[in-house]
Amino acid sequence: MKSARLVSVLLLLQTRGRMTAAQLAEELEVSVRTVYRDVEALSAAGVPLYGDAGHAGGYRLLDGYRTRLTGLTTDEAEALFLAGVPGPAAELGLGSVLAAAQLKVRAALPSELREHADRISGRFHLDAPGWYADADETPYLPAVADAVWNRRVLHIRYRRWGEPTDVERRLEPYGLVLKAGRWYVVAGPGPRTFRVDQILELAASEEEFVRPEDFDLAAFWSAYQRDFHERLHRAEAVVRLAPGVPAARLGGPAAHAVAVNGRMDKDGWTCATIPIESVDHAHHDFLRLGTDIEVLEPAELRERIAATVAELASRYA
Repeated sequence: MKSARLVSVLLLLQTRGRMTAAQLAEELEVSVRTVYRDVEALSAAGVPLYGDAGHAGGYRLLDGYRTRLTGLTTDEAEALFLAGVPGPAAELGLGSVLAAAQLKVRAALPSELREHADRISGRFHLDAPGWYADADETPYLPAVADAVWNRRVLHIRYRRWGEPTDVERRLEPYGLVLKAGRWYVVAGPGPRTFRVDQILELAASEEEFVRPEDFDLAAFWSAYQRDFHERLHRAEAVVRLAPGVPAARLGGPAAHAVAVNGRMDKDGWTCATIPIESVDHAHHDFLRLGTDIEVLEPAELRERIAATVAELASRYA
């Protein structure tokens, strides 16, 4: 719609400053001739918009002119206030900044959109961490975020799972990811991923690094997760689920494997080959299903569970 495009032109000039007709056309995916007509329409409506000719020319707004956000649709206003995540913003040291920004946006909204925004923020609340887990302590998160933003090298002492557990690392932090209530920093060289709550000591330096121009944080994280799950489930088990037991009780890739490849035997049990992390992990995981599951293979896992069941039977006899 033309009205939405006019607002886009106005906001682009307000946020980016001087822009040529060609730049506006590319940004809005319209022709240069359409940009000319839009500029004329804005000028006719009283918007103080000026055009300068020449190599360094372009369109710009009169210094100090600011537009109200009357171009926001109801859905956009609702999404804006639904997207505000006060918890993570506060952890990053941006809680007051987020609150001030939302207050300014709310004041600029037309009354009908303001009512929608208030309704959405009052009826939806995001609580990212899972149940039965204390929030991770991340005292160095603001410092890591500052280094990400300013491209500063970090020197850290980090606690990892393997030996030696405590190691020193030099990081070039490319970005931060919040996953299920836990913060991760993706850093070069590599890049590699580090849990922020496992940073024991941190020293920021004045050394700057160059962030790779082709690095895409979202794409890296998606690939990292796929690789993580592939490495996590490298073994398999053949199991039977009792009649009426939903595959979802297995959780994750195992539940998906049952849903896709499960087959019912003559007794009404569902047989399937499912991925497992290890015999130790599966032993613990399958015991919680009690008599609703039977392990057929591998033999080592079946024997481990049988031995545990026999010990339990003896203890409760």
